Amino acid sequence: MFLYESIPWYSWAMFGVVLVALIALNEVTRRWKWAGIGFFVVLPLLLTVFVWPTTAGEGSSTGTWFHWVKVYSALIGCLGFMLIRYVPRLASNRWMLMFPPLILAINIGEAVIRDFEVAGLQGMHDGVFMVGGPWNYMNAIAGILNLVTICGWAGIIVSRDKSKDMIWPDMMWFWIIAYDLWNFAYVYNCVGDHSFYAGAALLISCTIPAFFIKKGAWLQHRAHTLALWMMFTMAVPTFVTSSPFAVESSHNPAALFVVSALSLAANIAVAAYQLFTIVKRHRNPLRDELYTELPQYREVREANLPLEAPAAQPEPRKETDRLVTA
Repeated sequence: MFLYESIPWYSWAMFGVVLVALIALNEVTRRWKWAGIGFFVVLPLLLTVFVWPTTAGEGSSTGTWFHWVKVYSALIGCLGFMLIRYVPRLASNRWMLMFPPLILAINIGEAVIRDFEVAGLQGMHDGVFMVGGPWNYMNAIAGILNLVTICGWAGIIVSRDKSKDMIWPDMMWFWIIAYDLWNFAYVYNCVGDHSFYAGAALLISCTIPAFFIKKGAWLQHRAHTLALWMMFTMAVPTFVTSSPFAVESSHNPAALFVVSALSLAANIAVAAYQLFTIVKRHRNPLRDELYTELPQYREVREANLPLEAPAAQPEPRKETDRLVTA
């Protein structure tokens, strides 16, 4: 195969299990606050003390600085988003609303740095087989473009429904697709033997909810599914390396080049469209929402804005009031 070695039916079945499990757990943790606290506070504390020092130690495929930073940055994102969602005064605090783009930019930046690191590596490093090359530089540039095209965070709101999701109306579908292509290329470039699950299944698990279940909450979906996956893979690193369900990358330079080229092309297109919008609409990407004219933006915003309280009706006059007036 082009991207991978042979993929047996039971690996495809496990792909489906991972995908459904991540979507289901994301639904549980976003709908009930107690579940979010359990999965993103209590569970990682237990894993940090009793599990990860053994399973994600030196020499493990998940024992690199990147995996440790990634799991904690994803968890910090989940907790920060919960503060915005459940503490009303923070949802309208302009400084707090800078947290979502900041943690997103940090996560993208971590991966960009890793792509640059891997570009010069060949063979086994940190328990992962590397095939470094120009594709790493291509995808690192795509990641930088994806980072600088983050926009519209001033318009983040909390949904009016019971789940109180963090909604980012200006985060458009085309940016999400460009992110998915970039992130898959990153995982394929840097931890290729993990990418069947950590790349494809993980990215699909947050894109499906963003497009079909709770629109506008992509970053929240992404943080939840990423944190859940990272906690699992650091506890059971052999799942993606030596279990019967593991799927090896083809390590084909042509495949590496193609996925990075698609990533770069998509992010150049998004950057070009954003620049066109900025110039045409006279918008400031550091202050304004850029895509307010698009129907997808209006749909998400109108579906989640708090409903205005009805005007107070005057109370009926009592009989005593009529007598006084008379």
